[in-house]
Amino acid sequence: MVEWAVDVIKVGLGLCIGMLAPAVSADAQNLDTLIAQKAKQIEPEVIAWRRDIHAHPELSNREFRTSKLVAEYLEDLGLKVRRGVAHTGVVALLKGGQPGPVVALRADMDALPVVEKTGLPFASTRTGEYEGREVGVMHACGHDTHVAILMGAATVLTQLREQLAGTVKFIFQPAEEGPPKGENGGAKMMIAEGVLENPKVEAIFGLHIGQQGLAGSASYRQKGFMASAQRFDIEVTGRQTHGARPWAGIDPVVVASEIVTALQTIVSRQLDITQHPAVVTVGSFNAGVRNNIVPEKATLSGTIRTFSPGVRLAIHEKIHRLARNIGAAHGAQVKVEIDPGVPVTFNDPRLTARMLPTLRKVYGTNVYMSSRVTGAEDFSFYQEQIPGLFFFIGGRPPGIAPEDAVPNHSPYFNVDEAALMPGVRAMSQLAVDYLAAQ
Repeated sequence: MVEWAVDVIKVGLGLCIGMLAPAVSADAQNLDTLIAQKAKQIEPEVIAWRRDIHAHPELSNREFRTSKLVAEYLEDLGLKVRRGVAHTGVVALLKGGQPGPVVALRADMDALPVVEKTGLPFASTRTGEYEGREVGVMHACGHDTHVAILMGAATVLTQLREQLAGTVKFIFQPAEEGPPKGENGGAKMMIAEGVLENPKVEAIFGLHIGQQGLAGSASYRQKGFMASAQRFDIEVTGRQTHGARPWAGIDPVVVASEIVTALQTIVSRQLDITQHPAVVTVGSFNAGVRNNIVPEKATLSGTIRTFSPGVRLAIHEKIHRLARNIGAAHGAQVKVEIDPGVPVTFNDPRLTARMLPTLRKVYGTNVYMSSRVTGAEDFSFYQEQIPGLFFFIGGRPPGIAPEDAVPNHSPYFNVDEAALMPGVRAMSQLAVDYLAAQ
């Protein structure tokens, strides 16, 4: 199945490049209709790209094959391409036939350390190394579809080059899920390496797929949309001893277990959750190598999600205090590290209101105001620099009830490929309409 997907990509490449030859005048047909037509024409290629990338997932900062595939295709489209941005990122520039501002479209490329269990014919069987351990690798968050959608939008917009009043910058970003510990990466590094400059970007758009809605729907929210997120790591050092004589040592497993339990009281007992929704989750707990040895160390790692800078700082202080005091009560040493993480994904209100009619062009009445999302996105770093709009597109397969929707990051996560074409149209239309309104 993988070989078939690659062959389709090669055939599709020739077809897409061939379609670039005749320039279509905006006076001859409505641009909106042209975008819809051209998106439909490349649907087989977009699906093939998605399946090929899904079968060959790569972890954060290791997206070598994916970025090569993307860069070579964009170069064949005739775009000016910059490789190796923030390790494996790809940035391409499309200058329209008329002068105007610069708008950016962004897709993330990395996969997750998850063993795939979907049973799809193009399911991943890949493995990789994550924090010193061999892990399965899977596109469990839909980034394979994001890449395919943006490749499709680049194809559509390249065919409409002469009708564009400005420039489109395509950003294929690595490490959205976060770079490996000790490395830099993601949107923050892309920005540091000048992705929003030369030429200077005026506004940026991005999307994310999920099973929160059926294919052919979209959701958005003005201002604070997705939560800020920080990783925390807690190391508990006790004193090793025989498991039969625990009183001769200090058990870090017991201490760390008390810390896990105490952390759950931060949100449930120490915050006014009617005003400040927040999440504190411990995602990993590691200690020991043998059943009858009390180990010297135990380590915890987890995530913090908030929508308020003040609440974020308060939670940080409470984590430090609880962990330190519990450790002291047992005579253990406790070290807490909390990384800066990513800020709130904040949709510029004016830009959101301005581009909402564009989303409705594509999705009709199936455009919904979303509640706040406790997931996080490093797209927020771009939004700290320039106005940005981030939105969700539905990808729930037919026949699955909303209450049975599979969440992102699940080993069973999959999407309805009928969502791909509306995604291509949406990204293309956002660029065209934004530039046309200047």
